[in-house]
Amino acid sequence: MTDFYQLPLADLESRYEALVRDALPLWDIDRNSPLALLKLRENAVFSVLDRAGGEKYVVRVHRAGYHTDAELRSEWQWINSLGEYGVLTPVLRYSSNNRMFEIVASADVPEPRQVDIVEWIDGEQMGSLEQGVGGDADEILERFGTLGGIMAKMHNQVEAWREPEGFTRHAWDEDGLTGEEPFWGRFWELPALNGRQKQTLMDVREKLRSDLASLGKSPAIYGMIHADLVFENVLAGKDGLRVIDFDDSGYGWYLFDLVTSIFFLRGSEHFTPAQDALIAGYRQHRPLPDEHLAWLPVMFMARATTYLGWMHTRAETETAREMTPLVIELAFGLVEDYLDS
Repeated sequence: MTDFYQLPLADLESRYEALVRDALPLWDIDRNSPLALLKLRENAVFSVLDRAGGEKYVVRVHRAGYHTDAELRSEWQWINSLGEYGVLTPVLRYSSNNRMFEIVASADVPEPRQVDIVEWIDGEQMGSLEQGVGGDADEILERFGTLGGIMAKMHNQVEAWREPEGFTRHAWDEDGLTGEEPFWGRFWELPALNGRQKQTLMDVREKLRSDLASLGKSPAIYGMIHADLVFENVLAGKDGLRVIDFDDSGYGWYLFDLVTSIFFLRGSEHFTPAQDALIAGYRQHRPLPDEHLAWLPVMFMARATTYLGWMHTRAETETAREMTPLVIELAFGLVEDYLDS
């Protein structure tokens, strides 16, 4: 199975589907219930309609080795705490063994996988990485204003929260962003870069590391963050905006969440209005001084490097094949101003 990740999408889908069908009985769901692939990027995500109960769920098959069991358990502890705080989040369905997730092995997939199931959410994505943000200008402003408020509430929850014993997650800190092994990969080694670009990114890496160390990690600016509040991870439904997909959540600067939400709007007519709406919505629920906002260029640059790293370490995905040129363009649109600052 050494070439598993290079298999055509249809073959990968069928293999993951076989694993999901093996997993469903662990939640007392008929293994022959209808399945539909929702997303195959890092995780394989399916919808399932329980034949017996008629309820619809989302099944997530996790990327092998991305999180330890303790880290995934901690992810769900935070999600559940956010829900109790009033933030709309996914609702977990515990397995028949009363576990948050199960470890499932399949002859069709090379590694045992963590599998979890959540209740289906009726809602429309704000947009997608490939297609951009949806809605007209007024809807975009309204949604980003609301998203800013939700983000502020999440950060308020974190600052007031006492983490349970054993809680552990990765960090989007100096090492996670600019160390020898950044969390999403050695961005300066992306094969699509030319020699000059790689050297320039080494300069960026050195400056970022210094800037991030200067910023510090006071509780007012640093804590648990979602770290992937992009368009497709926010569902607009009848009850408001619901935040999903906490797979990348970890410790980081709160500003990192803000820049993530608008990063892929850079260069579009929506960027400045969306950023202004996001900040205004945030400030309705949590202080965000101008001196903190002065660090936004550092965070945009840091976010850009993570996407370059993702394209490098997830080269087998269709997203990486399609998006690498755009990410390089966006990243190097920031480089000159950042290095000159």
